[in-house]
Amino acid sequence: MTLAPSLNDRRTGLSRYYSKRSLSVQLFLITILPLTALLLAITFGSLALHQKAMRDLVGERDALAVRTAAAAIAEQVRQRANTMRMLALEAQGLDRSTLANLLASRDFLQTDFDAGLAFYDRNGKMEIASYDPAVWQALAPTIQSTVGEMVTREEVLRILPSRVEHPSNGQRLVMILHLTPDSQRIAIGAFSAASLASSLLNVYPPNGRQSSFVLVDQEGKTIYRLGYLFSEEDFQHHAGLAESLRGESGVTFQSVGKSEHVIAYSPVETLGWGLVSEEAWEMLDTPLLRATQAAPLVLVPALLLAVIALWFAARQIIRPLQELETKAAQLADGDFQSITTPVGGIAEIQRLQSEMIQMAQQVKVAQQSLHHYIGAITSAQEDERRRLARELHDDTIQALIALKQRVQIARLRGSMLNSANSLDEIADLTEHTIENLRRLTRALRPIYLEELGLVAALKMLAQETSQVAGLRVSFNCQGDERRLEAQTELALYRIAQEALNNVARHSHASSASVNLTFAPQSICLEIQDDGVGFRLPHHPSEFAAVGHYGLLGLQERAELIGAKLKIESAPGQGTRLEITL
Repeated sequence: MTLAPSLNDRRTGLSRYYSKRSLSVQLFLITILPLTALLLAITFGSLALHQKAMRDLVGERDALAVRTAAAAIAEQVRQRANTMRMLALEAQGLDRSTLANLLASRDFLQTDFDAGLAFYDRNGKMEIASYDPAVWQALAPTIQSTVGEMVTREEVLRILPSRVEHPSNGQRLVMILHLTPDSQRIAIGAFSAASLASSLLNVYPPNGRQSSFVLVDQEGKTIYRLGYLFSEEDFQHHAGLAESLRGESGVTFQSVGKSEHVIAYSPVETLGWGLVSEEAWEMLDTPLLRATQAAPLVLVPALLLAVIALWFAARQIIRPLQELETKAAQLADGDFQSITTPVGGIAEIQRLQSEMIQMAQQVKVAQQSLHHYIGAITSAQEDERRRLARELHDDTIQALIALKQRVQIARLRGSMLNSANSLDEIADLTEHTIENLRRLTRALRPIYLEELGLVAALKMLAQETSQVAGLRVSFNCQGDERRLEAQTELALYRIAQEALNNVARHSHASSASVNLTFAPQSICLEIQDDGVGFRLPHHPSEFAAVGHYGLLGLQERAELIGAKLKIESAPGQGTRLEITL
């Protein structure tokens, strides 16, 4: 009787023991093991996501930096070509001594043309030159052949990119040749291609020995180098070089040893050059950061600490990188302010954002410089229009008025009917010429704008457009009229003038309206028509690409006075322009 209870007790104990062991195994298999696997997956996944985000972000940053730098180089060359055009205009018709004085007074151009300025006649003979004579002796054969081609082909402007070298320092020289309007003289400016590249590329400092920039000519020869990654032996076949010389831009990745390099490339417009950058993007991902990412591996037994570590990684790395990627996309669309908002995260991400902020500031400064340059050109055009209007009014119109008076006197003294009829025709023709010249002077320099203000000038512009273009143009003004700054009134007038010209030429409209509203804190100018309309580009930067140069001019004028331009149009629905200041 005593054995049976003892056996039952053992069986019950063994059953409880295996039940407890089975529960522990189930708990491990169902809870601990999956959580551990999830922890490992999240650990390695977050590391992979971090590296991919960092890799893509560095690629986007380098691609944007290379495109911006290439565009800045091309823009600098265009600005210097415009400088040579102005110098050629000033040099037209001057004798040799006056030409020397002109060249001496332009010594401030030495910053842009460090190799010198010169004037040659149409036969390729040098008249006068500045700076080092040895430079121009070395350039003489190239200049003589180029001048002959330009004169033969009646070519006004030619840019020779890095075909000759400086005789003293061996640097490649770029020459800009511009023919004077009378085709009797050529203004020539020469500057170092390496100096131009250095002044623009040094704003993107390479990361020690882990990044570099290289600028090459059409033949793939190095013009300027910044950094150390490229080697002369294999650079002729380097990734991105051929693509940039074909006019392509982009980014690619290449394995170099145990690391991966991001290679960005872009062409330099108008010169046929190529700009290539290379950077070991993994250097931004420091060993300490990689150790931080792998730290949860040692915390597998402590699931709570592992979850906290993963939460920290997601909060301090993944989310800031995603926010920074979004802001980088907004920066690419032209929003310079969004990148300045801190995204937080670890120090490496904050330093990366600081570099992008610095790059955005450089791009913004370059755009502001371009706007100032356009403003200077616009002011020069307005000065020339004012002078032409004054000359036409003071000389030509007064002479025609005197002619008309004389014709009237001759008609009173004449005795034959046919003679009187002829004189009547002459008088009518003279009157018509006077009216046309008055209209021309008002278009060149609106007298109503200076004397009576913007409202009177826009009203007269609407009336003249109705008479000349056969188009019903109405003008309406609301609010308390007040005078603005002369530059602001002139810009608004020119915008309305250009808009009405576009309506008359392209819209096939039957009527248009000009509405000016004076509010206490703003001024709004609206031009609307009932024409055929057009398909509006998505962004103002696409105006030039699709041929809307008039709209691009309106956009630039509005930006010069700090106004916002809004354009609404669709095929068959007319066009509406709104300028708010």
